[in-house]
Amino acid sequence: MEWSLENVREMVAGGMQSIRECEICAFAIAMCVLLLFAWYCYRVGREHGSSPLRGRYLTGSSRIGGVVGGFMSSDCRGRGKGKHGSILEEQNGFAFCQSSECFRCTSAGESLNQKLYHSLQDYAKRYTWSGMGRVHKGVRDQGRYLNSRPTIQRPEVFFLPDLPSAPFFSREVQRHDVELLEGSFPALLAEFESIYHQPPGRSGSSLPPGWKANNTPRGQWWTYYLVNQGAPLVLNVRRCPRAWRVLGQLRTFITNNVFGNACFSVLTPGALITEHYGPTNVRLRCHLGLRVPPSCELVVGGEPQCWSEGSCLLFDDSFLHRAFHEGGAEDGPRVVFMVDLWHPNVAAAERQALDYIFTPGRLEDKEGK
Repeated sequence: MEWSLENVREMVAGGMQSIRECEICAFAIAMCVLLLFAWYCYRVGREHGSSPLRGRYLTGSSRIGGVVGGFMSSDCRGRGKGKHGSILEEQNGFAFCQSSECFRCTSAGESLNQKLYHSLQDYAKRYTWSGMGRVHKGVRDQGRYLNSRPTIQRPEVFFLPDLPSAPFFSREVQRHDVELLEGSFPALLAEFESIYHQPPGRSGSSLPPGWKANNTPRGQWWTYYLVNQGAPLVLNVRRCPRAWRVLGQLRTFITNNVFGNACFSVLTPGALITEHYGPTNVRLRCHLGLRVPPSCELVVGGEPQCWSEGSCLLFDDSFLHRAFHEGGAEDGPRVVFMVDLWHPNVAAAERQALDYIFTPGRLEDKEGK
């Protein structure tokens, strides 16, 4: 090849043209990748992005009104007639369970096992099987696990194998959330006072708006839910903005999952909550004592503990447990703020999968509802 100025010019011109063509090709590829990424984000956000409380339910009190159709308990989805607002009014601010498909009211059997397995398969197809060993094992052998559990610990719905178990847990296992709740004690107590001393919600009712009376063999047990089986009760939330803000700051609060609840719980003097099991071992129930008279006790797995005002008790409610208040009328009620936190040994990947499987309404949807 003979080198000349003309040849050099032709080589440079050819190189510049090749560079321009490569830039166009690279730009086209980048745009395709960007569009695919945007489509993926849309799918993920639409199908699974609603799980964190602070993402969907809360970035401030102004978001409360934006939760449309999310205030009904997952027990009652598809069961109510008329507008949601009228249901809350008729039910004194609480959507009572009347559904034969309620995950707590349905006995653990082959039908539920199949629903769980189909939901897990669906999750794995959309996301990954990575880290799903224990979840897969638990779902596959759920019936055997529930039937073979000792009577001291027998969750009603779902058992995750190989989790360390004990009736009570140290506050250190969820230190951040425990300290946050205890630091919020004055605000939560004041908010309880404001909702507890309201006049009855309607004629013929002895309870203020939003309170629910639970069945007890003696005495009274009342609850005021902010979140019930993964679904927020909007009217109650609006009356308790400070408590709602605290929930949004918790790192391990179970949200958008039927195993997640948050409420004020009141036991009147002489009340007894009979022995019962919780639905699962993947959570720890946390009680922050707000008012604790003498002669009040919580017994979990045969181990008794007493609440203390301003302090948290962490326990696994899949163990057989009961509570009672043996004080007199002059002692007043026992009051706790209750939240459900993740068991510390449930990994992040497992939490994500369990949130997907137990999203409120998902198991009912398997029946075409």
